[in-house]
Amino acid sequence: MRLGRFRTGEAEGWGFVSGDAIQPVTGGPDLMEVLGDRAALAGLAEGAGDGIPLGEVDLLAPIPDPPQFVGIGLNYRAHAAESGAPIPAAPISFPFFNSSIIGPDDPILLPPFTDEVDWEVELGVVIGREARDVAVGEALDYVAGYVIVNDVSARDIQKSEVQWSRAKSFDAFKPMGPWITTVDELGAADDLDVELWVNGQLKQSGTTSDLIFDIPTLVSHMSQSLTLGVGAVISTGTPSGVGFARTPPEFLASGDVVTLEIEGIGRMTNPVEAS
Repeated sequence: MRLGRFRTGEAEGWGFVSGDAIQPVTGGPDLMEVLGDRAALAGLAEGAGDGIPLGEVDLLAPIPDPPQFVGIGLNYRAHAAESGAPIPAAPISFPFFNSSIIGPDDPILLPPFTDEVDWEVELGVVIGREARDVAVGEALDYVAGYVIVNDVSARDIQKSEVQWSRAKSFDAFKPMGPWITTVDELGAADDLDVELWVNGQLKQSGTTSDLIFDIPTLVSHMSQSLTLGVGAVISTGTPSGVGFARTPPEFLASGDVVTLEIEGIGRMTNPVEAS
């Protein structure tokens, strides 16, 4: 199933996405209360309201305030190669700031002090129940589902600082959406097409089979001595085709439109504007 948050007028809610409509859950629990409870979700889906066409709602980031929001660097073999970096011996992790999260169709804002803003389509793993010291073989039991993340990055700032978090966490630098596709549909998400377009031109095209550290490994690794809360998001890295590695380098400009697609989840589009 697909779980989405939405706004109609002044009201916000969540529901089940089916086809081109979303069936709202009214008078029930918040999504975070049932995110990892598959039986509860199935019951709520049976009692959900009539579908509202997606064209009549504003989709929101499905996880607007995750208890942890973690990025994984250089996790696709092809991206490590284009970056001139060795294959990591262990996952490279760093935090994102929640204030950077925006939803589908919201504008990516370009700060005036950088002209090297880059794109990165990524598969986000959403944790469904509290996870600590989880074994690799049990990791998928703690996954609620998957979401698309654009790891927008100011490359000049990233190069100038030892830590990457600030360069990747400016306001409106983390589009997330369009909804969560649950783990029962995608399993370990180990062979999904991952693509990104800028102004209709394909820039990134990869597959999660190229991941260096797969989903169960990442969930287990991050849960070691770190309690992942319900709704935590692990953004699992990007395939090759990023702007800084192109010849000549390419970066986002005001007026651009960025579209991301991951097989089994869907598409998400965001315009680019000067802040």
